[in-house]
Amino acid sequence: MDKRISSAEAAIDKLSDGATILMGGFGLCGIPENLIAAVRRRGTKDLTVVSNNAGVDDFGIGVLLQNRQVKKMISTYVGENKLFEQLVLSGELQVELNPQGTFAERIRAGGAGIPAFFTPTGYGTMVAEGKETREFDGRAYVLERALRGDFAFVKAWKGDRWGNLMYRKTARNFNPMMATAADYVVAEVEELVELGQLPPDQIHTPGIFVDAILQGSRYEKRIERRTTRK
Repeated sequence: MDKRISSAEAAIDKLSDGATILMGGFGLCGIPENLIAAVRRRGTKDLTVVSNNAGVDDFGIGVLLQNRQVKKMISTYVGENKLFEQLVLSGELQVELNPQGTFAERIRAGGAGIPAFFTPTGYGTMVAEGKETREFDGRAYVLERALRGDFAFVKAWKGDRWGNLMYRKTARNFNPMMATAADYVVAEVEELVELGQLPPDQIHTPGIFVDAILQGSRYEKRIERRTTRK
């Protein structure tokens, strides 16, 4: 069994207009840089992108927004992208904002085969508008639907040809849960190692969830907002 693919272009060969893509990462940390760049080059459009953030103006998902390839964003925090704001206000981009914990649980539920769940977060706010609400033990809850994608693009530190993945520190963020919640999962890794080189008890995403894996290159790993002591 060998899930290795030669390039990011080959990895997105099945991607078509109108697809929903789960994209791992938190801000600019742990994002699938090579896959995002390949989508931009290919020009696939009318995409729904599920990501915690929307990148920045000229990097990450921001480059897809520049190219007008994204129809809708499902996110939690989008405050670092001025273009995103302009596109939403002009009506060129749809946005569905989620409380961050709700967003994470919607994806986790999608990967676990749970169609919906109740959460107290957002009750009594615009987040709950049009949604079913119920009371449990004297507390009000909002029904939230699970989230799944046609594709998931994840970024890992190390992986093998079977698709087993290890993430490094905070780059682990949303990647593991997204790898469980899509019909076709592509992983790009910094190091592609031989079978047996990943300690079994340190594998974060088992290869059973991964359909294709590629060796990434030229990672910029930008810092979203650099802060240093005076």
